[in-house]
Amino acid sequence: MTTGPGSEGLPASGRFREECGIVGIWDHPEAARLAYLGLYALQHRGQEAAGIVSARPDRGGLVAQVGVGHVADVFDRERLDALPGRAAVGHTRYSTAGESGRRNIQPIRIECKFGHIAVCHNGNLVNAHILRHELVDRGSIFRTTSDTEVLVHLFAKSGQTDELEAVAEAVRQAQGAFSLLFLTEDALYAVRDPRGFRPLLLGRVGDGYVVCSETCALDLVDGTYVREIAPGELLRIDRDGVRSIQVFEEAPVSQCIFEHVYFSRPDSRVFGRHVYRTRIRLGRALAQHTGIDADVVVPVPDSGLIAALGYHQESGIPLELGLIRNHYVGRTFIEPRQSIRNFGVRVKLNPVPSILRGRRVILIDDSIVRGTTSRKLVQLARNAGAAEVHFRVSSPPTTGPCYYGIDTPLRSELIASSQSVEDIRAYIGADSLAYLPLEALMDSVGEEQDRYCAACFSGNYPLAVPEAETARTLFAKDRR
Repeated sequence: MTTGPGSEGLPASGRFREECGIVGIWDHPEAARLAYLGLYALQHRGQEAAGIVSARPDRGGLVAQVGVGHVADVFDRERLDALPGRAAVGHTRYSTAGESGRRNIQPIRIECKFGHIAVCHNGNLVNAHILRHELVDRGSIFRTTSDTEVLVHLFAKSGQTDELEAVAEAVRQAQGAFSLLFLTEDALYAVRDPRGFRPLLLGRVGDGYVVCSETCALDLVDGTYVREIAPGELLRIDRDGVRSIQVFEEAPVSQCIFEHVYFSRPDSRVFGRHVYRTRIRLGRALAQHTGIDADVVVPVPDSGLIAALGYHQESGIPLELGLIRNHYVGRTFIEPRQSIRNFGVRVKLNPVPSILRGRRVILIDDSIVRGTTSRKLVQLARNAGAAEVHFRVSSPPTTGPCYYGIDTPLRSELIASSQSVEDIRAYIGADSLAYLPLEALMDSVGEEQDRYCAACFSGNYPLAVPEAETARTLFAKDRR
């Protein structure tokens, strides 16, 4: 689920929001508990809400437990006990398509002519506003503002009599980025868009199966990696095993390169590559292309840590943890009435003066979005006594928004879309600023560079982007 009309913007941290995490379990006696553990591992992909739907034994329909907050806040023993059966799907989300709040929490569950079905989605349907408007004209009544609900209506209104064919017909009408799970009383379906923007993989757990966004979820449930689900592939998993069909015409693959830069956990394998190793290569390349004489390399936790390690390995400059992250900060906190300078950053990160004082410091982060957070980080280092602060970024300047499953601000709000590197350096107050060149980023992800989407850096969008005003007009009309 991703950016919908009226939902632009970033959280107060000024960072990109992750997309969503999905997990499906088939044929395991503790399916809901494994789904819960899978979501726990995928918490970095969405920290606003979570939900699990399980299939009752003996074709008794589907049952759901959902809530706002972190996975551990939503689920306890009692709620997991209320999710029986040997099959389940789970979702953890950010409110990137439609409003936040309970009604948009996934999986979305309905009952239709095919019986009960639940759907969860990671990605963004760029034609969701058009499909939604057509469905409303045909009498559909929407209960959420999520683009995922469009798929539910397309499935329910399918003219097909076979469940598999109805799923295929529904997803064929979608355009954009989508990794999807459908759970019915008889089967678990997994599908990936023909360009493969977002990751999705198949594994085994015991005698059953698991489908999830990243291998870190598979690791936590003690599963075994089988393979990636291919772009354009639809899997049906049922009592007879796994059936695979291609439901789309072949298209150029456009895997999101930001999965390797920031979004995926470093211990995951995504798009066939180990994220940790790729980030080490990004840091090494950053040192090769932007090296400067300094005393210490300091990562911005946790986003810049692995790239900073690569930078240290290549440059030989010592790496030290000069900024310490408070991992126990909740989703909200109350600021004192009397203003504290840079309070929002200080409550999450604290400098270590004994490491920074009197030293030439290289701060390393994965990206600069609006520049406000980077500016505060530079000031924190200077206030702790740093003699010089050099800011290095392990990706190119972000000049355009993402329309394929990442919550990004408008182009006008991205500082690199209108400011030069020197202007940004002056704004954040660093002694120097340098980004990883796009060519070096592409070299770091291996030989098959043409399989990656880097539109947020290059402006070369592989799919037509949505017409914002048309989307808002149709969306507003359909919600009257």
